[in-house]
Amino acid sequence: MQLGQLERSIYDLITETSTNLPKDVRRAIQKAKAAENEGTRAAMSLDTITNNIQMADENISPICQDTGLPTFKIKTPVGVNQIEIKEAIKRAIVTATKDAKLRPNSVDSLTGKNSGDNLGEGVPVVKFEQWEKDYIEMKLILKGGGCENKNIQYSLPTELEGLGRAGRDLDGIRKCILHSVYQAQGQGCSAGFIGVGIGGDRSSGYDLAKEQLFRSVDDINQNEDLAKLEAYIVEKANTLGIGTMGFGGEATLLGCKIGVMHRIPASFYVSVAYNCWAYRRMAINIDPSTGEIIEWHYQDGEKIEFKDETQKEAPKKVIELSAPITEEQIRSLQVGDVVSITGRMYTGRDAIHHHLMSHDAPVDLDGHIIYHCGPVMQKDNNDKWHVRAAGPTTSIREEPYQGDIMKKFGIRAVVGKGGMGPKTLAALNEHGGVYLNAIGGAAQYYADCIKEVEGVDLMEFGIPEAMWHLRVENFTAVVTMDSHGNSLHADVDKSSLEKLSLYKEPVFS
Repeated sequence: MQLGQLERSIYDLITETSTNLPKDVRRAIQKAKAAENEGTRAAMSLDTITNNIQMADENISPICQDTGLPTFKIKTPVGVNQIEIKEAIKRAIVTATKDAKLRPNSVDSLTGKNSGDNLGEGVPVVKFEQWEKDYIEMKLILKGGGCENKNIQYSLPTELEGLGRAGRDLDGIRKCILHSVYQAQGQGCSAGFIGVGIGGDRSSGYDLAKEQLFRSVDDINQNEDLAKLEAYIVEKANTLGIGTMGFGGEATLLGCKIGVMHRIPASFYVSVAYNCWAYRRMAINIDPSTGEIIEWHYQDGEKIEFKDETQKEAPKKVIELSAPITEEQIRSLQVGDVVSITGRMYTGRDAIHHHLMSHDAPVDLDGHIIYHCGPVMQKDNNDKWHVRAAGPTTSIREEPYQGDIMKKFGIRAVVGKGGMGPKTLAALNEHGGVYLNAIGGAAQYYADCIKEVEGVDLMEFGIPEAMWHLRVENFTAVVTMDSHGNSLHADVDKSSLEKLSLYKEPVFS
């Protein structure tokens, strides 16, 4: 095998997976967009999503800034050197990270130090299997933390909120899968896809669930009962009213794929792997003698282009914001308002929030905006930083800190995705602040709004966790938690739970 060519093929696989959504995923998103009501927040979100898909394709840049832990599943002919393949993968990963096709995401669990090149203990994830065919099959999935954190595993029998008891039968499985969609809300960047593993043990059940995510969106399960269940889940999930980004709407789930394996008598697990709309998985067949790609997967059918697909109905009034923002301006905002931000914005994720609880801020944050974002950054030849991808991260992780930090430093607005909880909502009311929901996964759309990187602090936390000083123009987001005690996220959670309870009675015997 020509190892240089193999490394190039793997690099191409990484780049294509990160920057170009497969045809079957595009078709599912186009279908959801056509079904959404015009003029709604969900329709606006889908416009942003489809624009972002096209921009990522054209720019050859990451669709979403969170490129996850690259996970490879590989089948090799007997006699092929798997050690050499793994080393080629590592070299390709390092190059792709340097070229800003991947965000450096490998963090030491004990020290918190980012390796900077996506290598580390157990990273990337590479799983081999031998087979009797004469070519290598290499699958790759880039599953970000927002959707990974919404994975869930049930041990039957169990009691489920809204659905009651789920027993050790097909109907109990049905209830678990529906509940998994409800509990994700908009935090996993809905509308999403789910892979489900029935049976196995704790680890093999999740592995089976993730394996289902490599199936085509358009395929039909060979097991008749599971085929019916897959169709049922997609249909009923889309009646819950969670919608795109959790804003409410018609599209909550775009695909459900279910696998089953044997189990031991004492254990009955239903494992669900949730994936966001930015469904980045790709696969190739490789010639083992040359290392060249001989076939790409997921390329059947027409490739959907999303150019010039904007709403026919004019958008609602957009409110201009520029930091520093006054409390009076913030108190005038209401849930549902669309804002456009121009001026300075500071990024802050987990490490920054933890740091600010016991340290002074490196800059004056009074009246300013914190953006929950871990961007993909790249330096040019003049040592200047540029943003290559910059969508929002899931905000709920900052719930223990956010309200205290806003009051401590005078922060008036927080931008993220998926909403926050009661502690933050109370602080917004007390202090005079708002939560602004940006469109999860839209990393190219928001990178285009960032006109300059004006500085950076706390780089010791690594690129995703540093505090970047960004100059933005026309950065659009929706007020989903205001200073008057209102939360769209809490409202959608409550209404979707009521709708979920309609499916309490048995369906499959």
